[in-house]
Amino acid sequence: MMKRGRYNRPFLHLATMGVLFIGMSMAPFLADTYPIFTNKATASDLSSSSSATQSVLAGEDVFHTDISAKPRDKVIIYRVEKGDTLSTIAEKFGISQDTIRWANDLGSGNSSLDVGQELKILPVTGIVHKVDSGDTVYSIAKKYSSNPQAIVDWQFNDFANPETFSLVVGQILVVPEGIKPSEQPTIKRQVYIAQGPVPVSSGGFTFPMRGAIMQFFSWFHPGIDIATGYGTPIVAAHNGTVTQVSIGSYDTGYGNNIWISNGDGIESHYAHLSTVNVSVGQSVVGGQTIIGAEGSTGRSTGPHLHFEIRAHGALVNPLSYVQ
Repeated sequence: MMKRGRYNRPFLHLATMGVLFIGMSMAPFLADTYPIFTNKATASDLSSSSSATQSVLAGEDVFHTDISAKPRDKVIIYRVEKGDTLSTIAEKFGISQDTIRWANDLGSGNSSLDVGQELKILPVTGIVHKVDSGDTVYSIAKKYSSNPQAIVDWQFNDFANPETFSLVVGQILVVPEGIKPSEQPTIKRQVYIAQGPVPVSSGGFTFPMRGAIMQFFSWFHPGIDIATGYGTPIVAAHNGTVTQVSIGSYDTGYGNNIWISNGDGIESHYAHLSTVNVSVGQSVVGGQTIIGAEGSTGRSTGPHLHFEIRAHGALVNPLSYVQ
């Protein structure tokens, strides 16, 4: 009793060594009998699991930059690779060469690049702006010869108040299609006019109003914006039936808006209206029936018509349909 615990440590050491010895002796038997205990795999095992697991191998091109096909919300850093030029990088990211030049203070023309040089790459063609005291979306748009609605429609731009589009000093805004002020005199922005409306055949389409196209179709802006003056009449773009009408609500930013179906899987959408002249179930004639008037309801910075076309459930470029 006086020497109780004297042999505890030697016993534990010997017992542990014994367990390890037994485990090592039994390992080959367990590996052959139960495959779960081994990391060996046959060719058939690899082929069957290739769709679920993919190995990452580091080869000679380990520093190669892979470009994501998903929409980006932020400026990223790109490291110039051998053979890169300003034009190839711009094409790779789907933005203009000027956008890269302005973001990185590069000279005019196709500036020479050094391998390993780091470049800031914007998510869209345009320019970035750091908000100063007194800035508004309207003053920023004017500074960069852009459209305030485009700044608002870029869904990754944040606002202190989403209804008034108020800004916080120091925040970074992306200005789609913005032009560097010092280069605006040498860059002439083309103005496209929506010609219409005109009479259409039974399966034809027309512009719902005549005016300047302020914004085109893109992945972050699934329609076109046409602007003239507040209250301009808007007509149906095609023959069909009114399927949805929303009046007096924000409706996810569309404000007063109308959906019209042609009965063959094609729907047209008219948003930000000041007034609505039709109701659900009413038949309309393309190019003739006045369905409402241009306005600035919902998420809008000024009077314009946001016009969309949905084909079999998918939003498509309206310019592929209208004439």
